[in-house]
Amino acid sequence: MNRRHCATAAITLVCALALLTSTGQASAAPVPEPSPSSSSAAPADPSQRYSNADLEKVREQIETLYRQAGAATDAYNLAEEQTKKQSGEIVKLAKAIVDGQARIAALKDRAGAQAREQYRNGGLPPGAQLALSNDPKLFLDGINKVRQGQQASKSLLTELNQTQQDLETYTQDASANWEKLEANRVKQAKAKKKINAQIKAAEKLESRLEKKERDRLRQLEQDAANRAQTAWLSSGAVKDVSGEASEAGAAAVAFATAQIGKPYVWGAEGPGSYDCSGLTSRAWLAAKRPIPRTSQEQWRLLPRIDIQDMRPGDLIIYHADASHVGMYVGDGAIVHSPRPGRNVTLAGAGSMKILGVVRPDK
Repeated sequence: MNRRHCATAAITLVCALALLTSTGQASAAPVPEPSPSSSSAAPADPSQRYSNADLEKVREQIETLYRQAGAATDAYNLAEEQTKKQSGEIVKLAKAIVDGQARIAALKDRAGAQAREQYRNGGLPPGAQLALSNDPKLFLDGINKVRQGQQASKSLLTELNQTQQDLETYTQDASANWEKLEANRVKQAKAKKKINAQIKAAEKLESRLEKKERDRLRQLEQDAANRAQTAWLSSGAVKDVSGEASEAGAAAVAFATAQIGKPYVWGAEGPGSYDCSGLTSRAWLAAKRPIPRTSQEQWRLLPRIDIQDMRPGDLIIYHADASHVGMYVGDGAIVHSPRPGRNVTLAGAGSMKILGVVRPDK
């Protein structure tokens, strides 16, 4: 496949995905209008525009938008990792193609040298020259030379054919990797567009609130997290959890907790900011245990364990789509990077819906 065909295919794919994105783009639900003062959920302070019930609806909308942005962030991060991998493969293949071309040129030079040598001997092949020899000693020496020459010629042809086959394979692989690279770039662009749209929609919802209402909204978020954590602890889920961190787990926890206070930025891997899986992957890299970059890949590829068996350093994966991750630090708590507008912080491990637990150093 030539470069122009690859580019045309990639452009076609970009246009198709852009059309799908434009027709399926999620939009934020409108902020509910302030409740009438006669409502049972009306605020105690008549100067407040929104009741707690109104703000609770806003909170749920914002949470949904940020969760969708988190899932899109995972898609972006995975596509970015795949793009880096494909770029590296293309560089390796390009070098192999250059080396192969140089090897073929050298082999052709050797073949040319053999042809010139034959020309200098009167154009007769070694077998014919041997048949014309009347000297028995020269005849025996000639037999060995003929055999050596035949083996060298056979080896030269075999090596030339193999190098040409390898070069064709490298070229085909390079074309395939180029197509994958372009496809991953399209995925990145699509995910980035969705992330920005979801975050802007959430920020727009929150921007319509006055400062006191935003403070109340933040308190509602904390209250919802506290209720979920209390229910989780009351269920006895961590009653028998008493595992101690491994050496690597302790190092990962130390790194992660040292990042507390740094802001969430989607796609960030530090050192100044992190998204959720950027924090956990960097923490385990600091513990000299590289793990997958995204929460979904961490859930898919790392060994899973029961909650009762977890220990500090293990990763808790959240939501049905594995779109969020935090690191368990003990005593029913995690350190995580929550979402845009928030900083790396400690939180209750049960404050969100748990999908499962994985252990990077099992």
